[in-house]
Amino acid sequence: MNGNQSLKRIRWAVFFLYFSQGLVFSSWASRIPDIKAAFAMDDATWGTMLFMIPIGQLCGMFFSGFVIARWGSSLILRIAYPAYMLALIAIGFSTNLHTLILSLILFGVAGNFCNIGVNTQGVNVENMYGKSIMSSFHGAWSLAGFVGSLIGLLMINLKLTTYNHFLIVSVLVIILILINVRYLQPDIKKSRSVENEDEKLKRRKNKPESFLYFLGLVAFCGMIAEGSMFDWSGVYFKDVLQVSSNLVPIGFASFMITMATGRFVADSAIRRWGRLRVVQVCGALIFIGLFISAVLPNIIATTIAFMIIGLGTSSIVPSIYSVAGKHTNISVSLALTIVSSISFFGFLLGPPIIGYISQATNLRYSFGIIALSGICIVLLSSKIKVFRNED
Repeated sequence: MNGNQSLKRIRWAVFFLYFSQGLVFSSWASRIPDIKAAFAMDDATWGTMLFMIPIGQLCGMFFSGFVIARWGSSLILRIAYPAYMLALIAIGFSTNLHTLILSLILFGVAGNFCNIGVNTQGVNVENMYGKSIMSSFHGAWSLAGFVGSLIGLLMINLKLTTYNHFLIVSVLVIILILINVRYLQPDIKKSRSVENEDEKLKRRKNKPESFLYFLGLVAFCGMIAEGSMFDWSGVYFKDVLQVSSNLVPIGFASFMITMATGRFVADSAIRRWGRLRVVQVCGALIFIGLFISAVLPNIIATTIAFMIIGLGTSSIVPSIYSVAGKHTNISVSLALTIVSSISFFGFLLGPPIIGYISQATNLRYSFGIIALSGICIVLLSSKIKVFRNED
């Protein structure tokens, strides 16, 4: 292969790693009702079970960045992906609450290592290309969400057990990993030949730059909206719009379709209009979509609104990860850990905030409040200098 062909193959390898991670996660999500029913849990108990994955992710965040910075994302991903699949199989194999809790925590820990590792590889390849391609990688994750849901539907209709379903998916992912893992690249070491004195001082101190925390806040606002849609879009259709059960999935599907589509076209938009403008437009779309859904509670308007929200959330996190990895003076993995740790709390806190506001008022009002996260994205991103450096 010539150099151009080789670079394309590396890009496809990383694309399939993102896809593999999304396939594992969506496979777990597709069997949540079956697992809940198998253990005969009430909603409160199951809510506690679902919190075990975030606990595992938080545990992983404490050391994943340092581990990957020391040994490299290429090596760690060779360990993290098999661990992720073993945790998935263990969830399906669990026969009591203790093993289920342990499996879910391990699933969260391994998932965090995969997330930081694969995004480090994504930054590596984007730097090799010299142009924005990160959003297409995240599009692969979203695409896997559709594929995983379809596979889950097939497995359920074939009446396969959760364990067998997860085992089959793990075999598929192992094949994808074995085919593509050899194309993983060493983490890029940034050149310091042209850095100024301030940059040298920062490097000697080896402290994270302040802009990483502001990037994390922008991603935090985006993840509030994204997490809210993941957990509440179906409930909104059912409780607010009061549609029939067979129409409830339209809410989540309309959001996911445009989020995936947006991620595949975002890189071209960034190259044409600049990253700052794209991020600000995304923030505005989040506000507009959530606001429309709150003030026009009918199936047509809300479906369009959820599609607008999907477009808005599509490019926030990929753009933030790309900027963090490109402009930091510390290791890429540590920078991504900082940003993803802050943003993760948005994904974690968004759904309960909606629940608390809804309990005090109503679900429409809570969606209107969450819409303000889009305005925050527009305002915060305009204050971050590295965005202007991108353009």
